[in-house]
Amino acid sequence: MDQNELKELVGKEAVKFIKDGMVVGLGTGSTVKFMVDALGDRVKNEGISIIGVPTSDRTADQARSLGITVKSVDEVDHIDLTIDGADEISSDFQGIKGGGAAHLFEKIVATNSTKVMWIVDESKMVDQLGAFPLPLEVIPYGSTQVYKKLEKEGLHPKFRMDADGKHVLTDSKNYVIDLHLGEINHPHELADYLIKQVGIVEQGLFLDMVNTVIVGRQNGPEVLQARP
Repeated sequence: MDQNELKELVGKEAVKFIKDGMVVGLGTGSTVKFMVDALGDRVKNEGISIIGVPTSDRTADQARSLGITVKSVDEVDHIDLTIDGADEISSDFQGIKGGGAAHLFEKIVATNSTKVMWIVDESKMVDQLGAFPLPLEVIPYGSTQVYKKLEKEGLHPKFRMDADGKHVLTDSKNYVIDLHLGEINHPHELADYLIKQVGIVEQGLFLDMVNTVIVGRQNGPEVLQARP
């Protein structure tokens, strides 16, 4: 199976965990796109009633087009389960997210959820975090100063630019700086340092957060329990 087939597989597996009446956080990214499609099928064919809380404008648009009721995180009193992708998951179930420049909204939704599930193809499972560049969402004003400070700290920052050489903008119209670290030996210490830097709105380390991981493997989806 190719990568897209593995992503579709875990997307379909994930929606089995969604029950009628749930409020579900809908992540962002290529794997989640397959999951939202599969959820739309369940809404249409089984008539289940769920509320989706999307983590990006593109997920919201997709969900609405499939007949899924969409509300913002501020319009619900709880979220039962958030299903999202991840860019890297370490052997101790810590994660890096933000490859799609949505990690601020993703973290807001995840931290307001009773349970968090990540769905990935097997290429995202690693021993140690860091090969995937760590995304930071940064206020444009003063971003060059933040960049210089990160550079001085030896964190190998790089502004994320689009094909036209312009800054990639998040849904909140902020910039993204990616840290090209290679490996992250102390993720909790790094997360604590980064979030204290003025101008950094959120960083892409998702630590001690995920409960269940579904991994798309060649012989089928594997469901891993990370935390109770």
